[in-house]
Amino acid sequence: MNDPQRPRGRRPAGSDTRADIVTAARETFAEHGYEATSLRGVARRAGVDPALVHHYFADKAALFSASQELPFNPTTAIDAAIEGDPATVGERIVRVFLGAWDTEEGTPRIRALINAASTHEDAARTLREFLAREIFGRVVKALGSDQPELRGSLLASQLVGLAMARYVVHLEPLASASEQDVVRWLAPTVQRYLTGELD
Repeated sequence: MNDPQRPRGRRPAGSDTRADIVTAARETFAEHGYEATSLRGVARRAGVDPALVHHYFADKAALFSASQELPFNPTTAIDAAIEGDPATVGERIVRVFLGAWDTEEGTPRIRALINAASTHEDAARTLREFLAREIFGRVVKALGSDQPELRGSLLASQLVGLAMARYVVHLEPLASASEQDVVRWLAPTVQRYLTGELD
């Protein structure tokens, strides 16, 4: 039985293979969520060999970032932030997010993601699964702290709440505060969520 998603024949001359993969990924993530999407499934939908997906994208997280037009690869940034003294990881995590969001490209993209997740359950599910696995889950797993699920959800509440208040609702004075001030205000709370006592 023919796969209705696989185009027939050779790819037309001049076709942008990377763009085709990104389009297929965006559609597949939207339909199936982050967890249920595979690189092989995206390749099938784009009508390319799976090796081509791996050629353009290191992993599923990088493909998701491209499909959502994020101006950076969150997992690469998170891995860099995790390295170093665990006692100051909260500050590094907040700096990573602000450094990516407080840019000409980053602000509208984070606003679009939050807005979509706020109004569409499929978008919310996909973003939730991505954040839980590739961002917040990645952080707490690397730190090896107790109660990783609770710590991950508390970290998520802080950073997603920051994104909503600063970039979507524009809640002052947080919305116009400097990066340094936001780091100073939030880093201690993030640090406690990640490595401190929760009882």
